[in-house]
Amino acid sequence: MSRVQLALNVTDLHAAVTFYSKLFGSEPAKVRPGYANFAISEPPLKLVLIEREAGGTLNHLGIEVDSTEDVGRAQERLATAGLVTATEEEVACCYALQDKVWLDDPDGAPWEVYTILADVEMPAGQLCDVSPADTLGCGTEAPCCPQ
Repeated sequence: MSRVQLALNVTDLHAAVTFYSKLFGSEPAKVRPGYANFAISEPPLKLVLIEREAGGTLNHLGIEVDSTEDVGRAQERLATAGLVTATEEEVACCYALQDKVWLDDPDGAPWEVYTILADVEMPAGQLCDVSPADTLGCGTEAPCCPQ
């Protein structure tokens, strides 16, 4: 099953979790310090909330796919279409071990096509944090998942 991911910066994680739980009639799939995500079946959506001082802004967008092979097929399709991509394998990000490919839309909004390999714990403050100013987010001088 594929689904679109929407990652939002929020100023108050508890308030955001309460709001989105009511909006989608669903409890979060994962809650960690400064981070929560929802795996919503209808509409098919992975909603990620990342607590930051400046909330109410887009962090990044994504498409969750079933397997590493699906990520590879997406990377090939995107590259064949002439889009510049950056690939990451087995990266710990947002409390999950993931394989992914990144690309930016024409206005600089970062998108990822990713699959989750396993859940992992993250050191405090080291969540996925992509800025549209980061060229291709991960894989550059300003990686999305600080080490």
